Amino acid sequence: MKTRKVQIGDRVIGGGMPILIQSMTNTKTEDVAATVAQIHALEKAGCEIVRCTVPTEEAAKALKEIKKQISIPLVADIHFDYRLAIAAIKNGADKVRINPGNIGSTSRVRAVVKCAADRNIPIRVGVNSGSLEKEFLEKYHGVTAEGLVESALRQAQVIEDMGYDNLVISIKSSDVMMCVRAHELIADKTDHPLHVGITEAGTIWRGSMKSAIGLGIILHEGIGDTIRVSLTGEPVEEVKTAKFILKELGLRSFGGVEVVSCPTCGRTQIDLIGLANQVEKLVAQYPLNIRVAVMGCVVNGPGEAREADLGIAGGRGEGLLIRHGQIIRKVPESELLAALKNELDNWQADEAD
Repeated sequence: MKTRKVQIGDRVIGGGMPILIQSMTNTKTEDVAATVAQIHALEKAGCEIVRCTVPTEEAAKALKEIKKQISIPLVADIHFDYRLAIAAIKNGADKVRINPGNIGSTSRVRAVVKCAADRNIPIRVGVNSGSLEKEFLEKYHGVTAEGLVESALRQAQVIEDMGYDNLVISIKSSDVMMCVRAHELIADKTDHPLHVGITEAGTIWRGSMKSAIGLGIILHEGIGDTIRVSLTGEPVEEVKTAKFILKELGLRSFGGVEVVSCPTCGRTQIDLIGLANQVEKLVAQYPLNIRVAVMGCVVNGPGEAREADLGIAGGRGEGLLIRHGQIIRKVPESELLAALKNELDNWQADEAD
């Protein structure tokens, strides 16, 4: 999908730029210290754009201080009160997310648009399946992909008719295939960048699965310029999942060790599940762009680990340490993790040289 470029703070989306990862804080925005702490954690995890809700005038004013302490663009999420959108922009928001349909009269929308235009701040027009207007519910006999698209395009047109087109569009649904269909429909109807996500996806496990399926299809079709994985959990988990999706689709490379591990079977004679989890925690501290295999069978392990840079394969009370498919040595099962750590340390030292 060919989209125009939109600048958000010091980042750019659209126009073939890398797909950026977003998340949203769940602190009270008025609590500057807590909000900044959470944003720092999100930045460390790889978040590239962050959104904060602005439900009060105090929250809008807090944005000014929050902005001073973070290094990624800040988006203000506004509902209903146009004055909060204006206040957020004046206090340094790099983008505002509004739904023109719930802002109120045309004059109020125009006031927000003028304030954004004066500072060249992009506006994200957001439509969710849970907030689709009655008009489209009646026209399409319920929530449909067609209704989401028509609503979003109409709302974008409202702002464009006011002479401003620095826009980002989002159309989200908790129904995965409806969300996919909506993005397929809108891709041919606009060149505004699209913020993509499966809204209200659910808990970390269920939400990650739904997001991987929905975002995987949409992004693989070449649609989407920035994404958020919406999870009922710690926001950092959203960023981790988003990075995984983009990496597995070959759309972004974040570095770091990739762990592959075999499923357990009747031949498994070690605690493979526990070992794989330990390895995953271990490798998180190494900024190496390599693949590590964890195999539970010394019979097929070396062959299955051939495509990995390093690997371990467990047997009864012992295991093999493998490099590029070749067995380096045999070690007791209790020493497998330590042996792998030693290899990772040596690899890191070699790269440092």
